[in-house]
Amino acid sequence: MFLFISGAEIFVVVVLAVMLFGADKVPEIARGLGKGLRQVKDATNDIKREISSSAKDANLDLDAVADIKEQVNKVRENFEDFTGPIKRTFK
Repeated sequence: MFLFISGAEIFVVVVLAVMLFGADKVPEIARGLGKGLRQVKDATNDIKREISSSAKDANLDLDAVADIKEQVNKVRENFEDFTGPIKRTFK
């Protein structure tokens, strides 16, 4: 997942990696990074699963968080609708 990174920036990073580590080491480094990211993702999923199971065991309402997020988004949209004309006036 590359956020806010363009193709040119990725190219520069790849060129620098080849220059620093050599062409034969780059695949090993990429493989190691991939394994590391996979372990982080698996650990994150395990934590989420554990929190969900603990919440179910404690009879907590997991939908409450979704409801709160929905209400916050509604307020945000209403606020943006209200401030939209003001922002356009002062630009």
